[in-house]
Amino acid sequence: MSLEDVARRARVSPATVSRVLNNIGVVKSSTRTRVLKAIEELKYYPSVHARALAGGVSRTLGPIVSNLENPFFLDIFRVLEQEAHTHGYEVLVANTDYDSQWLNSSVRIMLGRRVAGLALVVSEIDPSVLDELEERKIRTVVYDVGSPRRSILSIKSNYRRGIERVSEYLRSLGHKKIAFVGHHTALGPLSDRKRTFIEVMQRYSPEVQFETVADSDDYAGGRRAVQQLFASKFRPTAILCVNDFMAVGVLRQLRDMGIDVPGQVSVTGFDNITLSEVVYPALTTLHIPRDQIGRQIFASLTAQKPPTKAQQEIIITPELVVRESTGRAPSEQ
Repeated sequence: MSLEDVARRARVSPATVSRVLNNIGVVKSSTRTRVLKAIEELKYYPSVHARALAGGVSRTLGPIVSNLENPFFLDIFRVLEQEAHTHGYEVLVANTDYDSQWLNSSVRIMLGRRVAGLALVVSEIDPSVLDELEERKIRTVVYDVGSPRRSILSIKSNYRRGIERVSEYLRSLGHKKIAFVGHHTALGPLSDRKRTFIEVMQRYSPEVQFETVADSDDYAGGRRAVQQLFASKFRPTAILCVNDFMAVGVLRQLRDMGIDVPGQVSVTGFDNITLSEVVYPALTTLHIPRDQIGRQIFASLTAQKPPTKAQQEIIITPELVVRESTGRAPSEQ
């Protein structure tokens, strides 16, 4: 079925059908209802690509994320998708699983579909990709990677300050054996978090001992990280996790091993996903406003003008949220 078929069924012009599909211009409510009914009856599916070619302006946004299974990324995507649907945009999402080649391929596919803008919420990226997006003047938002450029807004969380804050908090509770659980620590933003943890611990040395382990970015990775720790001679009284997703796995593994949290081991996360409030014990974490990030991404990708130099970088400072998974260090360490 074609747009002309819909127009004939609804007894309107093809231009009116186009206005309804693109949510532009003024169309009477009764006419809009008739057009939508005709679309449903004829099972008409407009070609997004053809619409972009015909109108010269795409209304499709392309978010690309590292791990859609992780609620942090999913939360940002959901807010972005809600904003898009509210304002008549479509969303085409890609998941890279932290694979830079997969990311490059996803960017190519998005550009081939002539998206209105790209949101790269990833930890892995080749700088040449950003070079090309800047050269082609593709409206882009990056989270956690790269630096602000022309037509590219950079949003970053101050992970350094966040990790400093939670490390200081654990030390104030008397913890002197602290472990860091991470994942993909060779990637820039994730490597920064591990490096910050090490730097902070070294300030407290030799009073504080520390260890780092890494596994996959999921619940199972958190569980295996605990197994690695306790298979060694190091016995932490506090475990600082790179995110809440892995921290939930850490909590479960400690419970399965009969280790009391926080009586024997305190656990902290990062992100403050909804799950962190309902696990037992509720997780002490650092809050990152995913809803704010999602709305900011949408606003930037759909703005009439690209960001000015003053708007090209946004820094978010994580806020410490203290819950029941942390407590004073056991007397014997």
